[in-house]
Amino acid sequence: MRTDSSPGTLPAREHLPAAPAGTPVLDVVVPVYNEERDLQPCVLRLHEHLERTFPYPFRITIADNASTDATPEVARRLEARIASVRSFRLEQKGRGRALHAVWSASDAPVLAYMDVDLSTDLNALLPLVAPLISGHSDLAIGSRLARSARVVRGPKREFVSRSYNLILRGSLQARFSDAQCGFKAIRRDVAQILLPLVEDTGWFFDTEMLVLAERAGLRIHEVPVDWVDDPDSTVHIVRTATEDLKGVWRVGRALATGSLPLDRLTRPFGDDPRDREIMDVPKGLARQLVGFCVVGGLSTLFYLLLYSGFRLFTGSQAANALALLISAVANTAANRRLTFGVRGRGGAVRHQAQGLVVFGIGLALTSGSLVALDTANAHPAHSTELAVLVAANLAATVLRFLRLRIWVFSDREADRPAPTAPGVPAPSAGTHAPAPSHGTHTSDPAMPPASPFRVGDAADGTWRDATPRLDPARRHDTDPGETR
Repeated sequence: MRTDSSPGTLPAREHLPAAPAGTPVLDVVVPVYNEERDLQPCVLRLHEHLERTFPYPFRITIADNASTDATPEVARRLEARIASVRSFRLEQKGRGRALHAVWSASDAPVLAYMDVDLSTDLNALLPLVAPLISGHSDLAIGSRLARSARVVRGPKREFVSRSYNLILRGSLQARFSDAQCGFKAIRRDVAQILLPLVEDTGWFFDTEMLVLAERAGLRIHEVPVDWVDDPDSTVHIVRTATEDLKGVWRVGRALATGSLPLDRLTRPFGDDPRDREIMDVPKGLARQLVGFCVVGGLSTLFYLLLYSGFRLFTGSQAANALALLISAVANTAANRRLTFGVRGRGGAVRHQAQGLVVFGIGLALTSGSLVALDTANAHPAHSTELAVLVAANLAATVLRFLRLRIWVFSDREADRPAPTAPGVPAPSAGTHAPAPSHGTHTSDPAMPPASPFRVGDAADGTWRDATPRLDPARRHDTDPGETR
């Protein structure tokens, strides 16, 4: 459903194009704080695993969160020793802050991170990032709570982890299974738009990122992992849980008020441009009917309560007009958000003004019914008035739904031709402008340039295989000192 805020800016998913020589396909970030003992074994083990199993160029980035021990020196030694290792120093603490900074600056098309203790088995790394490379998914997470995951940890951490995920499911309607596992990946094109919306700079960073991505309709891939608890972990469970609950409240409030521009993250339907002009497909009619009936039932009860209250102090016509006006404003706001899926404050005033026009139709029907009742019976019983008003409201409800769907919350603006650039003729009447290519973008330099051909078409009109290939990295057998 179209909203009145900014249009989506993400192109359709596609297989990552072949990377230029020297550009890593994957950037694995290891955020650390005072990890002078564990950092070197972690990086050496991770590097050896990637060298042995990962078929594309990669980079390991050490993100130092203002460590006060010898961690920066260890990171610099590893950077000097291994060509594919980089170190990044932040003067402020916060895992979320470190990931935000490194991911925002990275040139790799796939970005990942893992905890320095390597509690997660590294054999899950390639399955984690493969759906992002192929274009199937936008984010990927390791899950310790998936059915086939194998986990070794104490009862306290098990209880805390499962309780936290129950809270997320109950309060934020999260459908992913494990928000806290330190083993995640994201496509860079998604990160460039999603990260500015994430406010947390600490441990809640992961959860907030996943909740916003899920609410925006992005695809999150889950990988069952083998995970062994680190008994020497420095995470403070109580303090972290408290901050997480504060984050849940903040994000839940933002989602409830519609203040987050999640439509910036919308994807086109399908990966083939031919799939994006699907004609004559009902846009959620069944779901809209259900939502409208629920909102309508609650609005009717609200209206009857207001009418009964106002009737104690004034006549039937005045009570009906006041009750209908208040309930109409509430009805339009509820239908705007719940039935037709319009988020944000853009267009809210216009929608309410149009809703008041629809309110006038309902007022005419209900007032006319009361006039007819008073003509037939000078002193009708209150129950009779309510019965007549319910019947009139049923008729008004049908008209209200049609007017809301066709006029107030219609998609007609989405079907208007886009303004043309100076010197480019507009499409003539009876013709349709071509669908934009997945790479078309006019203002964001991070987006790929538009292509004059449809995916799969060659310049001469012939058909070819449009899936680019990533060339596997090859080690130089003749140079034993070469790390890549």
